Amino acid sequence: MSQPLSGMTVLDLGEVVQGPVAAQVLGDHGADVIKVERGVRGDMLRSLDRPAIEAGEPSSYYAGVNRNKRSIALNLKTREGMSALHRLLARADVLVHSYRPAAVERLGLAYELLAERYPRLVYASASGFGESGPYAHKAGQDMLAQSLSGMARTVGDRTLSAHLNPVPAVDYASGMLLAQGILVALFERERSGRGQKVSVNLLDTALALQTLESASLLMYDHETNWVTDWYHGVFPTADGMVTVLGLFRDNALGMLCKALEVEDLSRRPEFATADLQARNAAAANELLRDAVAALTTRDATKRFDAVDLLSAPLLTLREALEDPQVLENGTVTTVDVEGRRTTRILGNPVRLSRTPASVGRGVSGVGADTEAVLREAGFDDDELRALRESGAVR
Repeated sequence: MSQPLSGMTVLDLGEVVQGPVAAQVLGDHGADVIKVERGVRGDMLRSLDRPAIEAGEPSSYYAGVNRNKRSIALNLKTREGMSALHRLLARADVLVHSYRPAAVERLGLAYELLAERYPRLVYASASGFGESGPYAHKAGQDMLAQSLSGMARTVGDRTLSAHLNPVPAVDYASGMLLAQGILVALFERERSGRGQKVSVNLLDTALALQTLESASLLMYDHETNWVTDWYHGVFPTADGMVTVLGLFRDNALGMLCKALEVEDLSRRPEFATADLQARNAAAANELLRDAVAALTTRDATKRFDAVDLLSAPLLTLREALEDPQVLENGTVTTVDVEGRRTTRILGNPVRLSRTPASVGRGVSGVGADTEAVLREAGFDDDELRALRESGAVR
């Protein structure tokens, strides 16, 4: 079955999460993604998975965002390496990179230079904080974007002054936005015949994830907190934990009491309104803790569902990956990693009915596809030998 991006060639010079996620999305839908890695170690994400490295195994982190790619090890600090990259660029539809501005200039990969030489190229740049301004020179990282964007200060527990989310959701979201921008630029190119530059950064993405909160603050100077502004509770059950939310409900506490078949606390003055229920949630939850603890998680959620109260089990990631709904959704897929082992990772979350994302290629080792890719670009035996001797390729 032909996929939507079959025939497209993508050069992925990104590292860690942001750029590689975007390139992986394109590969999932049929693009030929060529991962351009540096040196023997390749993408730094390969060396961040300490347990895997200590066990002599390939990085699970790298595997998570680099399926459906071919790997070429190219030393861009050499004249020969840059020459080889330009021969690949001449055949490419998309370039993805996550270099800082100084590195882009040093390598001669500025958009203006490449746009003149390769007018159909879609040039995708992923950065930490933007390509100009006071932070453009800084290395980007998800938790730094959380800190700068105010996200780390917006927490559900008002006793905490800050909370850094250990899950790099900003990084992943930024990569998905970059993929969106690339696809829009490719669509526009079908009309104009010209490529263009697509830019995303972690800081803008972290702010975009706070779209509603920013609108509330900018329009009315009101700080919205979706946890503390409404009643909520996290309760231990007989075999786990459950989350209950009062969002979209005028009397969530009354509904909860009905589900538990206990005294209706909403009739007490301190819990009489939605606002009071939110303010005094801790006190209400203490009164209900034993009633919830007597139930299994499944029984509790069934009761809450029966009264139309928002609730869900509070799972660990290990439990979530085996949840029946996750299994039904087909969220987890199987890939071959570096030709040595078959493993499970998360697949593409976007579903297309006729041309779904697929895993046509596993995760390559550093430079595993160097010779094949360069031969396709027209390099002969003598040229390949010269590249090796110069240190331009591994």
